[in-house]
Amino acid sequence: MPTNNIDLMLAKQAISEIKHLYAHATDLIGRADNASVTEGRAIYHRIFAEHARIGAAGIDPVTGPDAWVNIVLGALKDYRSTQHLIGTQLIEVITLPDGDHGEATMLSYLQAWHSTDDEVWLFMGAYHDKLTHSARCGWQISDMMLKQMDTDRRARSSAPSN
Repeated sequence: MPTNNIDLMLAKQAISEIKHLYAHATDLIGRADNASVTEGRAIYHRIFAEHARIGAAGIDPVTGPDAWVNIVLGALKDYRSTQHLIGTQLIEVITLPDGDHGEATMLSYLQAWHSTDDEVWLFMGAYHDKLTHSARCGWQISDMMLKQMDTDRRARSSAPSN
């Protein structure tokens, strides 16, 4: 276990930021327009290792960020809007970066809202991530699995005003 508290704190902050970027990128991809998908894809390439194993409840794992973009786009393209809220993050740094290698795990809770013109779907789950650190890429997710905890569908009470 790491002993340098400042290095540990900095590693945990960098790892936490990855999940914030993930939520933002996922909502961008969900917009399904070319510019937003391109921006979301670039973020995925930053936060996922090239050969990351990525999966979710009911979806077989895929390899790499581009394959995950296709899954996310297919799942979210028909929603009028989405919002992925990632809270409680429990990070365990197994090895602090020493030269070119570091390892960590992270558990993050998710509430994801998806809306159509007449319905809101709430998905609650937990991400289970393994991360690696390299001198070239910094911290990246090497394995991510989203497990469903609960779900709720409800009629929209009103449309948002612009």
